[in-house]
Amino acid sequence: PIEDPISKITLTPSQRALGKYLFTILALFLFQLGMGGIIAHYTVEGQAFYGIPLAQYFPYSIARTWHIQASLFWIAMAFLSAGLFLAPIINGGKDPKYQKLGVDILFWALVVLVVGSFAGTYLGVAHQIPAAWNFLLGHQGYEYIELGRIWQWIEYIGILFWLVLMIRSIIGAFKQKGDKNLIAAFIFSVIMVGIFYGPGLFYGEHSHLAIMEYWRWWVIHLWVEGFFEVFSTTLMAFIFVKLGLVSYRAGTVAAISSGAIYLIGGIPGTFHHLYFTGVTSTIVATGASFSALEVVPLVLLGYEAFENYTRLHSAPWMHRLKWPVYCFIAVSFWNLVGAGVFGFLINMPVSLFYIQGLNTTAVHAHTALFGVYGFLSLGFVFLIARYIRPEVEFNDKLMKFGFWALNIGLALMVLISLLPIGLIQAWASITHGLWFARSEEFMQQPLLQNLRWLRMIGDTILIIGAVAFFWQIVKVLFPKKS
Repeated sequence: PIEDPISKITLTPSQRALGKYLFTILALFLFQLGMGGIIAHYTVEGQAFYGIPLAQYFPYSIARTWHIQASLFWIAMAFLSAGLFLAPIINGGKDPKYQKLGVDILFWALVVLVVGSFAGTYLGVAHQIPAAWNFLLGHQGYEYIELGRIWQWIEYIGILFWLVLMIRSIIGAFKQKGDKNLIAAFIFSVIMVGIFYGPGLFYGEHSHLAIMEYWRWWVIHLWVEGFFEVFSTTLMAFIFVKLGLVSYRAGTVAAISSGAIYLIGGIPGTFHHLYFTGVTSTIVATGASFSALEVVPLVLLGYEAFENYTRLHSAPWMHRLKWPVYCFIAVSFWNLVGAGVFGFLINMPVSLFYIQGLNTTAVHAHTALFGVYGFLSLGFVFLIARYIRPEVEFNDKLMKFGFWALNIGLALMVLISLLPIGLIQAWASITHGLWFARSEEFMQQPLLQNLRWLRMIGDTILIIGAVAFFWQIVKVLFPKKS
């Protein structure tokens, strides 16, 4: 297209209200990286941070909880923001009644959730909450769903409220003429994202560990790795279609194929997480095989977007969207490497037996969660920022530095620290046993200590890149008055 198609659509009040979401997302991103740097340093200096006895105030369990929860909060908030931004565009540039009010209420509910759950987990670990109330208001003790049950309910109600805001905005698009398959696929993904956080509430404080693990993986795999993937694929498809980078048919095919592969392979794919719930090796192997198929649609869509971008980058308006599109292309790379290669590396039954919980798991976690969903979220953030502040230009040098620093920092963190440590641990586990590979005697060897120190190189570059991105958002949302 000669002109940016989306820029021709007048912004709605609910879209303009998304600026506070973007600032909060990048602030949580920086906070998450800060907590990550602290817990990484604890592995080499024990209870201190460069001589400062930081663990007296922020013990490892708290720093790790906040690191994980902050990552989930800012990524989820970015996805919610992207949906709220796209919904009026699908609906022809119109807001339903009271949509802006709903967007504002949702934001402040999310703020209460983040602050309240962080305070609750801290007080729970510090034993400042009565033991009888710790599960409800404090710390559940289960990774990725550490927040207390009451905070978990608040999060679920917030997601359902977002679902209502989305449906009431999109449903009018069905009255328009033409092919509605992509709209239907998007609505399906929105409903699934809204509903499938619920299984995380299906276990209780005294449920058997195997039962708890089963439902926990419904949240981590089915909700995050599954329906988030379908949602992100359909969302990216809509964005690329609206930008003219991808044909409506190609976007529809990618979105529907993603849903089909998920429904056919994603549900059995959950089985590879059930190793410690007592299922057989056959079930786990089946899950590992199907799980490997889930990265295909997003990689193909990103590749097609890159091909179209190379043909259209000469258009003046495309330069304004350069960095959001670059983030989407980074998603395709890290989806293949982080979710595909490193994910399948630890999915097989033999891998689960020997290397579950070693640094090989951390390799997959960082390259898949941040590499895929993190860059996808950052792409959404800068795409929204581009349209809600059209008069402000991105600083190309700042964006280039931030983008490559994040990618290079993540790669270095994995290649010179996490992956070598994971492979050394894997060999120790195979030859001596998992207990030995995780023991203090093994992990405090000089070689592994040096490899953990080397992680500081990648971590520092990564954090500096995040600061650059945060500063760019600040400059966009709060420009100097001329």
